[in-house]
Amino acid sequence: MSQLFHLENCFSTNDEIITLLNEDEPTAVFTFNQTKGRGQYGNIWKVIPNQNLAYSLAFKTSKINISDTFLNYYTAIIVRDFLANLTNADAKIKWPNDIILNGKKVCGILIEKKKISNENYYILGIGINLLQTDFSNLPKAGSVLSVTGLSFDLTEFTNQFHQDIISEIEEIKSEEDILLTYNNVLFRKDEISVFQKNNVRQNGIIKNADRNGFLWIDLENEGLQKFFHKEIEMLY
Repeated sequence: MSQLFHLENCFSTNDEIITLLNEDEPTAVFTFNQTKGRGQYGNIWKVIPNQNLAYSLAFKTSKINISDTFLNYYTAIIVRDFLANLTNADAKIKWPNDIILNGKKVCGILIEKKKISNENYYILGIGINLLQTDFSNLPKAGSVLSVTGLSFDLTEFTNQFHQDIISEIEEIKSEEDILLTYNNVLFRKDEISVFQKNNVRQNGIIKNADRNGFLWIDLENEGLQKFFHKEIEMLY
């Protein structure tokens, strides 16, 4: 069982969910008008009202038997698989957890761990661009509609997505299976890409993501190295 709350608008679903938690079962909130959503490492996730989904799911950390890194990977896999099955589009995970649909970022994920009333909780914040068509200032971004031509009812999409993620969270795979699946759908893995490190550009090939959250890249000038988020940028 789980609870799902709809908010007409809010600053951030990751913040609002704290007041709605149910100790005995997962709790989720969503809105189509989030005004101050947060992304990874302080980035701002902006949405246009009634065109995109902001969704957060909270549950006790004691319910999860995988590490923080693997929960991050697994959440990205759940969202990626859901969008791939729904649209039949080319869906990939751009390390660490952006979802790329037909070459455009349509989803960002922010996972937080918070102590609330002496209990530790994971909060999975997920923003999905659904119906937005204007990305004139965001050349790497898109929406489900803009990249596939498919339009969905926002509420029906959310209910279906919620049921899917609850089902997957209740049946978590092993860390070995998660890592294998994650690398199988990693964006531009084993392809030559352009990377920027310390304002210097060079070609490189993504080899794999590891169990500690690092991305291994074979750079043409420096050889095989591992990187954490924000230490290197892929230009695409």
